Amino acid sequence: MNIIVTGASGNLGQAVVRQFLTAGWTVIGLVMPGDKTPMDIMDKKFVKVEVDLADEMHTSLALGRIIKKRGTIDVAVLTAGGFAMGDIEKTHSRDILQQYKLNFETTYHAARPIFLQMLTQKKGRIFMVGSRPGSNMTMSKGMTAYGLTKSLIFRLAELMNAEAKGTDVVTTVVVPSIIDTPTNRKKMKGEDFSTWMDPKQMAEVIQFYTTPAADGLREPVLKMYNKA
Repeated sequence: MNIIVTGASGNLGQAVVRQFLTAGWTVIGLVMPGDKTPMDIMDKKFVKVEVDLADEMHTSLALGRIIKKRGTIDVAVLTAGGFAMGDIEKTHSRDILQQYKLNFETTYHAARPIFLQMLTQKKGRIFMVGSRPGSNMTMSKGMTAYGLTKSLIFRLAELMNAEAKGTDVVTTVVVPSIIDTPTNRKKMKGEDFSTWMDPKQMAEVIQFYTTPAADGLREPVLKMYNKA
């Protein structure tokens, strides 16, 4: 079984990589060119590939080579993205465009060729990372550009599920509250970290949704809020 993970060097990305390696999968982890983030993963079933997800052609060619070599892609977990604060007063169109490139283009550039391959296979699971602000714009106060661009992830998933109707290709949006990472802890000192989502727990839930027990589910939105 083959899985592609974008943003593989990130906290959630690494958790997903480790979870699926433990389950015996072959994991192709995509990282940005020049990414020096430590990844202490020695498993022979892990393959790290540098791909510039901001470049549609580069991403398409790289994924084409991966698909040709692997034959099938059973699952994709697309974790790459970025975050920015800013209310409407402080948010210009260039700020929205920057977040659009970070959150939507990096997702779409990977999702499109993977989705087309899965349609050919007539089966596959794609997980894209949304956000609470993106799911409800009233929660985007102070995060204008981030919320607007993350909202497109939900619309994309709806379109993909509509196009895949009649097949066993399902796109799911993973919606975390705050992910418990060292960076978030540093930025939000004094918060109750116990209410946040553990990346390892998120990876476990995602992996469950790829098992036969979840075969009957269609178009789910996985709200991972913990106690938030």
